[in-house]
Amino acid sequence: MGKTFYLSETDKKIGGVCGGIAEYFDIDPLLVRIGFLFLIFGVGCGLLLYILLWILAPKRSSI
Repeated sequence: MGKTFYLSETDKKIGGVCGGIAEYFDIDPLLVRIGFLFLIFGVGCGLLLYILLWILAPKRSSI
């Protein structure tokens, strides 16, 4: 079975989106946060993308 994107429960500042992306791609969460800052201030779509991922991404079940 392939990898699945989940919101991070351990490495989250606001919603766990950046931590979850970092866990999925096995990279440093700081790089993902910098990327979102660039999308927010440079392109203008980062905040909307973050909110959509926060709403749509599943939380990891604790079973």
